[in-house]
Amino acid sequence: MHEGRSETARSGIGPLAAAAGLVRTARNIAVLTGAGVSAESGVPTFRGAGGLWRGRRAEDLATPLAFRRDPEQVWDFYRWRMERLDGVEPNAGHFALAALGRWAERFWLITQNVDGLHTAAGSREVIELHGSLRTARCRTCPYRCPMLEASTSPLPECPRCGDLLRPAVVWFGEALPEDALAAAGQAIAGCSLMLVVGTSGVVEPASSFAALARRRGARIVEINLEPTPISRAANVSIFGRSGEILPDLVGLVTRGS
Repeated sequence: MHEGRSETARSGIGPLAAAAGLVRTARNIAVLTGAGVSAESGVPTFRGAGGLWRGRRAEDLATPLAFRRDPEQVWDFYRWRMERLDGVEPNAGHFALAALGRWAERFWLITQNVDGLHTAAGSREVIELHGSLRTARCRTCPYRCPMLEASTSPLPECPRCGDLLRPAVVWFGEALPEDALAAAGQAIAGCSLMLVVGTSGVVEPASSFAALARRRGARIVEINLEPTPISRAANVSIFGRSGEILPDLVGLVTRGS
């Protein structure tokens, strides 16, 4: 674990202690997480395994056009993704964030992940920017159901309107859910500190959240394996495994309060 360039680094304060001080005095905390948080649980990245599935790029299957052309193949792809989540459990980083949420006066957890591990770890009211791999929805009406219920059929149909069900994730070329974006906006406006964990900082609009929060006066703490574009907005950057850093950070914060 080591620190990046930051205000606290220049003052000589250790990065973990500096981050704990910022978190402890904030109390109104927003967290943004990306794939790096779940990678330590063994969740494969979207473009992992060479980025191919049956000779096709994953990005070519996660689109509305692909679903219109061959919905059964898209469902096969998502069943395969669900199988790869079977037995995957939250790691220490997920549990540490759930504990931080119980400690904070106000807390928002925004995630780009679709694996549901934050909820499994005990975090409440998670803002899922990219939807959930554990839920299916009708492409026409508001009907939703657990993915495992839908995936028992090769091409599941909505029991309400008869149209096709699809995974309740955001595909390439689709807008993010309006309710998730609105909730993220409230988090950005209401937080006095944003903790950014395990995200590359290149996927919009989430990559802009830290800069927006900073302009509104929030402090920014980043935890990632390596520097990202978000590092420029961070007051403290700590580079290392979130599953190791988060428990130490949250322990310092909650024990010192």
